[in-house]
Amino acid sequence: MDIKTASALHRLRLISVPEALSFPALLIFGSLLMRVSDIDFLMPPLGALHGLLFTIYVVFLLDVWVKAKWPLKRVALFFLLAVVPFGGFYGDKLLKKYEADGVIAARARAEGTVSA
Repeated sequence: MDIKTASALHRLRLISVPEALSFPALLIFGSLLMRVSDIDFLMPPLGALHGLLFTIYVVFLLDVWVKAKWPLKRVALFFLLAVVPFGGFYGDKLLKKYEADGVIAARARAEGTVSA
């Protein structure tokens, strides 16, 4: 794995957890509180924050797709995980594994122990 691919994976990992937290926060603190009480001032900033984080996540996912040459099925899985509340936590776990596997493979190639 080259440094650009590793960086792209790491950026996607960094945004996956905040994005995973922003959607439930929007649902709970924005929508629910707006419906059961007079607290409606949280909806616009939470909506904007979630929209920004989701957009950044999708851009970083497309970057990883291009650089890591992921199959469409894997990209679709990570997109689905961004839509499901708390799905980004599972995505972070998978990304951590992909990052570690890529580093191990790169080290092995550098040492000449594999020809992958």
